[in-house]
Amino acid sequence: MKKHANPRHRATDFGCGTGKSFRYLAPSFSEVVAIDISQNLIDIARESGYPNVTFKRMDLTEENLDLPRTDFAFCCNVAILPEPEGNQSILRNIQQTLKRNGTALVVVPSLESALYSSWMLVEWYRREGVETHEIPESELSYFNGRKNIAQGVVFIDGVPTKHYLETELEVLFNSIDLSIDTIDRLEYDWSTEFDSPPSWMAEPYPWDWFINSRKNRLKNPLNSSGFFAF
Repeated sequence: MKKHANPRHRATDFGCGTGKSFRYLAPSFSEVVAIDISQNLIDIARESGYPNVTFKRMDLTEENLDLPRTDFAFCCNVAILPEPEGNQSILRNIQQTLKRNGTALVVVPSLESALYSSWMLVEWYRREGVETHEIPESELSYFNGRKNIAQGVVFIDGVPTKHYLETELEVLFNSIDLSIDTIDRLEYDWSTEFDSPPSWMAEPYPWDWFINSRKNRLKNPLNSSGFFAF
């Protein structure tokens, strides 16, 4: 947030929830547009009391939303629907709302991390003398069906939640004219995955993907080499 802060710029929080990001966004930008589908969550977020935050109740999966153009977009674990079309619509709305060279910071669950966590669970059982075939099916119930696994849908507390491969993100963002500058790991403690994890569980920790991207610039005329410059 500090890197992209600009007191003359507008920021948009796509899926603001209860407004946990406001303490970072509101002091860093002249205006913050906060969007969520839930009026109840918006009402809670209003209680944060930041005067430069305005609210809009919208379904981010709908096309052609009438939103003010923005210099900075933040979207944390919102494009996580089990249907790929809905997630693509959310990301496309971010892209369409951004000004040229605007920045989008997007956080999504990692499929690699989900698989890694399941491997650690099996290892935990192994260290306690339990063979893989003896592990209760309920312990691995978050992987449910071949189609869901192929699409990166993992069940979190019974809710189907889209998880992303790193390479998948590169392809997806490129397809909607968002250029990725960096993809980093946003790490969490093992207690977010397991109740009372053993002390030997350490780094690397489970993670979400944290994508720093920007809206591509318009194509320039042919450069001296005869190729288009971007």
